[in-house]
Order: sequence, then structure tokens, then C-alpha cells
Amino acid sequence: MIELFNSGGSFMYVILTVSIVALAFFCERASFLYFRLNLNYDKAFQKILVSLERSNYHGAIEECAKIEKHPLGRILKAGLLKSDKRDKEIELAMEENILREIPLIKRRINYLALFANIATLLGLLGTILGLIAAFEGVSSADAAMKQQILAKGISVAMLTTAFGLVVAIPCLIGFYALNNRGDFIIDQFEEKALKLFNALSTLKREKEPVCQN
Repeated sequence: MIELFNSGGSFMYVILTVSIVALAFFCERASFLYFRLNLNYDKAFQKILVSLERSNYHGAIEECAKIEKHPLGRILKAGLLKSDKRDKEIELAMEENILREIPLIKRRINYLALFANIATLLGLLGTILGLIAAFEGVSSADAAMKQQILAKGISVAMLTTAFGLVVAIPCLIGFYALNNRGDFIIDQFEEKALKLFNALSTLKREKEPVCQN
């Protein structure tokens, strides 16, 4: 395996470097999205909703404070702190926090797609340069050796393309996995923020005095 790797030339080491960097980015993002932001969204929101149904706004804020290290806690808390304001102010407060959190969720995910393209292109470039070198070697070789030299040169040159694809395919899989996870988390933010907004609006309407003619 090592001999096969070395026979691919210097571009194999460049692609290997790209793969190591891509792996580091993937591990960091996967750890953040799958572990640090791991939360039972429905359960956490239900605790907040129970406090609101009892008109216990302070208790609802305390429930948000328990998960304040998670973006959802910060988003919902921003809405609860504006619960005595107009509906538009509540909505804007949560929207502002969602927009602030989205870049943190999506950060560095696109680099995996970039690394996939770089690995593929480096593989193709290594192959092209390898073929050029192989044909140059054939031009100066004996007639009996030309076929053997050409076959070996093409085989070696194609290794960079193969290795580039071996690196690129997992990068793309990782990109789509992390991107879908990020979209799911953002959808949860928007869904729970909307539910909180509706709950607060309903409570405010219930508290409004009924006009009697």
C-alpha cells in the first residue's frame, strides 16, 4: 500500500494533506452539531410551555436559563423577556436571535465541499502531469520498451485521480450530513420560536378585558 501510494508522485501527499485538514474540520463540526447541540427540543420546550400555561413567566425564563448554553434557550429567552411588549417586538426579538445563531450553526460546513473539489482537481492535475511525463519518457525510450513504459506511466498517473476521488467522496458525504443536521437544528429554532410566539399571543389575548356593551 505504501509503495502504491509513493508511486503516485508528489500530488498524493498534497491530497493526503487535504484529507487530514478535511477530517479535522468534519470532526470539529460533527462534535459541535451532534454532541454540543444535542437536545430533546420537544421536551425542553414543553417544560417552558407548562410554566407559561400557569402564567409563570419567571419559571419559563428559568427553564430557558437551564439550557442557555444551547442556542434554543437564548432564542426563547429573548422572546420571553419581551412578553409584556407588543407581538411584533416579541417576534423581532426571537428572529434577531435566530439570525445571530444561524452563522454559528453553518460555520465551516461549506469547507468540506471545497475540500472535495480541491481533492478531485488535484487528482486530475496529478494525472495530467503524470501522463505528460509518461509520454515524454516514451519519446526517448527504445521501441521495445515504449509500450511497457507507457502502460506503467499511465497506471501511476491514474493513482492520483483515484486517490483524489477517495478523498472527495467522503468529504461530500460529510458535507451533506452536517448541512442536513444544521438545517434540522435551524428548523427546530424557527418551529419552537413560532410556537412560543403563538403561546404568548394567546395568553395576552386571554388577559385582555372583555368589552361589554
